[in-house]
Amino acid sequence: MKRIDWSLCLIADTGYFDKKDFIKTIEKSVKEGVTIVQLRSKNTDTRAFLDTAFQLSDMLVPYGIPLIINDRTDIALACKADGVHLGQKDLPLPAAREIMGKNKIIGITTTNNKQAEEAESQGADYIGLGPVFKTGSKKEASRPIGLEQLEKIRKNIRIPILAIGGINPQNAARVLSSGVNGIAVISAILGFADVTASTKNLLKEIRKGKN
Repeated sequence: MKRIDWSLCLIADTGYFDKKDFIKTIEKSVKEGVTIVQLRSKNTDTRAFLDTAFQLSDMLVPYGIPLIINDRTDIALACKADGVHLGQKDLPLPAAREIMGKNKIIGITTTNNKQAEEAESQGADYIGLGPVFKTGSKKEASRPIGLEQLEKIRKNIRIPILAIGGINPQNAARVLSSGVNGIAVISAILGFADVTASTKNLLKEIRKGKN
């Protein structure tokens, strides 16, 4: 498995932009310092999802940026992505590992310490932990865990943690100061017309939190 810089994961949600602008928009953020891209496509059919995955993979290769596919192990394998990210109701981690192989990245969404411990014990490569704050990106999001709980879970988990949920330039430094390895965002980057500027602003705060 390649060495990963977990600092800033962009969840590239296809619902944010027209298809013709999607890849170019993600590339702008990558050029400014996004370190991981997770492709999420909840409302498209399999062929459209796969087509976008291939395009995104081709764009990311020259930058050396890992591509993680949300939910779909079949799409991840087909486009030769670096890994897959699974929710609590998706394919169980052991089954996903059997399919993906030991050299692929598997991340698990977690909302509490019990889920985090289970993911780690089953061999997850990282966890997405949250929501830290209230978020509008998911209609059925869990109750925010807050910074105090985030810090407690960080001390108990050895694998990398990506904090997620309601993170923006105003709170990113505080989130990173909890000891997590990085943050995962959607609207903090894609919610702005100028993704170059929004990525720069976010990375500035990430560096403050890590210092």
